[in-house]
Amino acid sequence: MSSVFSKQHKVIYHLHEYQHDSTNESYGGQAAQKLGISENRVFKTLVVSIDNKALAVAIIPVSAMLSMKLIAKAYSGKKAIMAVKIDVERSTGYVLGGGSPLGQKKRLRTFIDATAKQFTTIFVSAGKRGLEIELSPYDLANITQATMADICQ
Repeated sequence: MSSVFSKQHKVIYHLHEYQHDSTNESYGGQAAQKLGISENRVFKTLVVSIDNKALAVAIIPVSAMLSMKLIAKAYSGKKAIMAVKIDVERSTGYVLGGGSPLGQKKRLRTFIDATAKQFTTIFVSAGKRGLEIELSPYDLANITQATMADICQ
């Protein structure tokens, strides 16, 4: 299924639905397996707290680990830690494991790992478990006003 994201952004995307297994806690890994694609092209959405003052979004491949040092540096902060669940759900409007970089309640400063640039399209959560959206990493950066940076270990 191919659609235009919105009249404002004019982004072409594809939605991919799969049967989510609630016993599998590797949501991104499960998406890659069920959709038959590399884990390097499926990106997870993480929310971090920078200097205990601000929340930021990190979009990284499910096959990678976020570097707290690099995300803090990209934000021009000193220290980053994973954000508290209640703060994540309150600011994004999504439950953990189903968070999308798109359509968040509050726009947070967003960073996409630079490895995304090597792909024509990447997959990110479309806002619920079992639903991924495939789009250009540059379109994702434009829509979310994200910065591409090296943020993985």
